[in-house]
Amino acid sequence: MHAEARLVNDIARQFRHLTPEAAAEQIAGHVARFWDPRMRARLLALADAGSEGLDPLAVAAVAVLRRW
Repeated sequence: MHAEARLVNDIARQFRHLTPEAAAEQIAGHVARFWDPRMRARLLALADAGSEGLDPLAVAAVAVLRRW
């Protein structure tokens, strides 16, 4: 599993107590604030490649990142 997938999945687990929409916003916010642009680009590429191994909340967060 790619490092970015493992990291975003770990973050997703931290926000699982929220509604899916709120969790996706929080995960996307964390990624936008703290991740290097190259890491964000690799995450988006992983999602484009089919999201294999990504938590569904992480996939939803990628959609939020694309809207911002």
